[in-house]
Amino acid sequence: MESVNNSAATISANINSIPVLNDTNFKEWKENVMIVLGCMDLDLAFRTEKPAALKDTSTLDEKREMERWERSNHMRPMIMKRAIPESFRGTISDEADAKSFLAELEKRFAKNEKGGTSTLFSTLVSMKYKGKGNIREYILEMSHIASKLSALKLILLEELLVYFVFISFPSQFNQFKVSYNSIKEKWSLNELISHCVQEEERIKQDKTESAHLASTSKGSKKRKIKEAANSGPPRKHHNETKEETKESGCFFCKGTNHKKKNCTKYHAWRAKKGLPELPKTN
Repeated sequence: MESVNNSAATISANINSIPVLNDTNFKEWKENVMIVLGCMDLDLAFRTEKPAALKDTSTLDEKREMERWERSNHMRPMIMKRAIPESFRGTISDEADAKSFLAELEKRFAKNEKGGTSTLFSTLVSMKYKGKGNIREYILEMSHIASKLSALKLILLEELLVYFVFISFPSQFNQFKVSYNSIKEKWSLNELISHCVQEEERIKQDKTESAHLASTSKGSKKRKIKEAANSGPPRKHHNETKEETKESGCFFCKGTNHKKKNCTKYHAWRAKKGLPELPKTN
């Protein structure tokens, strides 16, 4: 009993994992349907044609094969109907076999291939590498778009894809482009990825060394300016200059051979003003 319940739960989970079909997700929806039917061993009606009609002389294996096919053909549309809009379920005959049912859905929901091809090709030729991130992942993304174009029957030669990768590189890779154009041999996509990874590492290393050199040069220049300033004649402080001026002579009569406190003219002036007499010093 427990085994039956687990089996039912698994089937329910598989069916519920299929997204509801809409105008934008037919490809994803179809892939999920095929995976679920394959896991449930119900994709036989899609993979093979209907076996020949049974006869009285049909073997047991032929009867089993017909039974498997009819079960697959019967269950497949039922499962798919669970994942399509309810308003659309009645527009396809219940008598249609599995292949016809899926083909009818594809006519109504699949996107225009020409529009998809144009969009993908435009995306591919307009891609530009900014010099940031991971160049390996960038090239693999371009390869992935090329694979999508191949699925839409627009096959790009590997040599052309390599060319698209090169023209998408920024100016930092100009030397790398010149080196490639100077050799006769053509690189495969894997060889291109390997060389590009090495070139990006070289560019990063050059930037690091240039930044270090610029920083060192700037620091050396500042140090030389400071040393030149320190090696010049010593500047007199303002207070020292003032003291020297103060000690150089008399501020009152401007005489140079005595100081103000010993100036006779200063003492006479004080007496005239009625100011107290100051003691004279030697």
